Amino acid sequence: MKAILQRVTSASVEVDGTVVGQIGTGLLVFVGVAKGDGEADCRYLVEKLRTFRIFSDEQGKMNRSLMDVGGAVLLVSQFTLLGRTTNGRRPSFDDAAPPDEARGLYEQMAADLRATGTSVETGRFAAHMRVALVNDGPVTFTLDSREKPS
Repeated sequence: MKAILQRVTSASVEVDGTVVGQIGTGLLVFVGVAKGDGEADCRYLVEKLRTFRIFSDEQGKMNRSLMDVGGAVLLVSQFTLLGRTTNGRRPSFDDAAPPDEARGLYEQMAADLRATGTSVETGRFAAHMRVALVNDGPVTFTLDSREKPS
């Protein structure tokens, strides 16, 4: 699973003109599910998102986690994170998991985050969404469950 996380002061996602998810301080997380991803990949990203120290302390250093600041997560599915762009002029999405598999892991990720007490809002899987955000910093990181330490 790949995730792009952005530290935000606010973020929202709308579908067909209706806001379906919105947060204040926290993380906007775009997540893409690859073929072969499973529950272990989901657990890895959930733990990393909760404990990754990217929020500033009193000295302006990134020493605080989402848990430390009581932030929320806006989770948005984005299969284009798995797009290969090396050949031709059109991306290939062969590495993306089939929609039913991806939906299951996306929903599992949201449920696992909620089970930890994290406030989670979501986009709508497979919908055309409009995402608005105020990136704080800007601070943006990429996480890949396949690059986790052994």
